Amino acid sequence: MRKIDIFDTTLRDGEQAAGINLNTAEKLEIARQLEKLEVTIIEAGFPASSPGDFQAVQKIANTVKGSIVTGLARTIKSDIDTTWEALKGAEQPHIHTFLATSPIHMQYKLMKTPDEVVELAVEAVKYAKKKFPLVQWSAEDAFRSDPEFLVRIVNQVIAAGATTINIPDTVGYASPMEYGALFRYLKENVTGIDKVKLSAHCHNDLGMATANTIAAIENGADQVEGTINGIGERAGNVALEEIAVALHIRKDFYGYETDINLKEIKRTSQLVSQLTGVVIQPNKAVVGKNAFAHESGIHQDGMLKNPETYEIITPALIGESEIPLALGKHSGRHAFKDRSIKMGFELSDEKLNDAFIEFKKLADRKKEITEDDLFVLFTDQQIQSSDTPVYQLKNVQVQYGTANVPTAMVSAITPGGEEVNKAATGSGSVEAIFNTLEELVQGEVHILDYRVTSIGKGRDALGEAVVNLSLNGHVSTGRDVAQDVLEASAKAYLNAINRQLINADVREKRVAVSTP
Repeated sequence: MRKIDIFDTTLRDGEQAAGINLNTAEKLEIARQLEKLEVTIIEAGFPASSPGDFQAVQKIANTVKGSIVTGLARTIKSDIDTTWEALKGAEQPHIHTFLATSPIHMQYKLMKTPDEVVELAVEAVKYAKKKFPLVQWSAEDAFRSDPEFLVRIVNQVIAAGATTINIPDTVGYASPMEYGALFRYLKENVTGIDKVKLSAHCHNDLGMATANTIAAIENGADQVEGTINGIGERAGNVALEEIAVALHIRKDFYGYETDINLKEIKRTSQLVSQLTGVVIQPNKAVVGKNAFAHESGIHQDGMLKNPETYEIITPALIGESEIPLALGKHSGRHAFKDRSIKMGFELSDEKLNDAFIEFKKLADRKKEITEDDLFVLFTDQQIQSSDTPVYQLKNVQVQYGTANVPTAMVSAITPGGEEVNKAATGSGSVEAIFNTLEELVQGEVHILDYRVTSIGKGRDALGEAVVNLSLNGHVSTGRDVAQDVLEASAKAYLNAINRQLINADVREKRVAVSTP
């Protein structure tokens, strides 16, 4: 069977989705998991876009060895130079450079003629090839480009040294028949197309991303690009787990395969959802919580007689197997450590001890400790790596009554190490907490989005709060968990504030390093 390479852009295109703001530790954690998932290429970010992105790409490139690591760059020499600095320590340095080729983009965005666009693309690829052994070039908005012009520019970038050609449906406009036909047209008309990888990159604006990607594979694509859970700008990118499972389940029909470790899909999906704060829709294909639920009596009867009557994908295929709930308030450190290892976490003794302390606190209050609870505890410890002084919540208390004005009192440690107590009112308990914390941080804060969801089931389930806010014009998203949703909300608010402090510290350090 023909092998299809998987190019994961969760950390670049996925992070461009509204409300997602990952820090370096979180990006590294996701990259490690993508390596376990065995994706071919990890697009770690856009190094020239910010000091934080540069640092994240560099750290991932120097850490991940099982997957190729790449970074995005515009057709600008300074972008290519910055990307090289970030990726030169990688096992196989790879760059992804792009330029728009559709008439509307060339005229209104680039304000350049087709001849100028060809020249820019060729020069960028030639320059990148001097540094990188692997050079991917993307024709942004390729599907809405003139096919003859597309052949012309692809011919020339291949001659300039490109090793992969990406043909994106950037705005999700294509139909499967049209998108497949474009790949077939390029295979038949581009000189040297068989010497490079041809890649598909589909967005989901019309809900066609998975179908379009499959159509591209059927018509010659050697690589597909997408994100975990289908996150991304607007309606998102193609969900890579859907492509991998579809090719596996219907290998009798398609005849293609990937190197994806299917048993890591559930964990990867769960990790990306937790760290991005993007909830997976219940009926999401492959990884939604209802993907294996059967409520209809007819379906349930069939499932009891033979699961294959209504289940074409087993939970075990994607790593969603049941593990006995053997951990409780009387469990010891050895069992706790053993479970963390079995769940795929690599925690230092110090972080394992901190996680164990939090586990014991939770076990005293919660009847059953679920796998989801443990996943949150272990993940939170694994991503804590910043040395920047931050706010620490000591206590939050709310006075509320239907006939009274809600009042919140907060005790916290400031980045300077001082313990501060504040109080404020609000129209509700959460607003009172946020108003109190705003006085604490002494900045212009605007809440952009706020939501609370449960982790697990039952009345004692953990509550996860996600707060998207702007502090002095800079946007960030914070998340945290607690058994009390008000405590989780306060922690999530400070988590968002702390992210801004860490990002500002990274920016200052980067400027200091680059200043002569």
